[in-house]
Amino acid sequence: MSADPAEAAVNALGVLARRRIEAEILKPVYEELKAEVGVERARDIIARAVRRAAIAAGKTFAQNTRGGTSLESFRDIQPLWTKDGALEVETLRATSSNYDFNVRRCRYAETYAAMGLSEIGALLSCNRDGAFCEGYDARFRLQRTQTIMEGADHCDFRFTLDENL
Repeated sequence: MSADPAEAAVNALGVLARRRIEAEILKPVYEELKAEVGVERARDIIARAVRRAAIAAGKTFAQNTRGGTSLESFRDIQPLWTKDGALEVETLRATSSNYDFNVRRCRYAETYAAMGLSEIGALLSCNRDGAFCEGYDARFRLQRTQTIMEGADHCDFRFTLDENL
């Protein structure tokens, strides 16, 4: 348990609540960036910043994973992202080398839409998934062909562990 009350309070929040707070801060920044440098450049800047933060978060989680990282340890932290009903997940396969699941409901997408941020919702949320894996364990690969955030009826997450890396 953290000795810092502020850190403990942040850690008690679900990821959905944290992403909403972040989006409230980023929304006016994104609007200013669009006005200054245009939509494409603004989206690129947001994407790079979020990606960098996700890699760093993955590294932090990896450093705090007892016994080293694995797909099993990765599955063990999934409740952080599903907390408060943020995601409705259907697990298809969970082995030592594969973790396949579909997300049937994504409240991250719903939250960004309600905030008027659908145009960058994928940058704020989906963009993190593969980047987090890079930081967590370079042997992980994520294949995803569709997301709810971008209009599909479900997100198809297919994680593999490449033991050759």
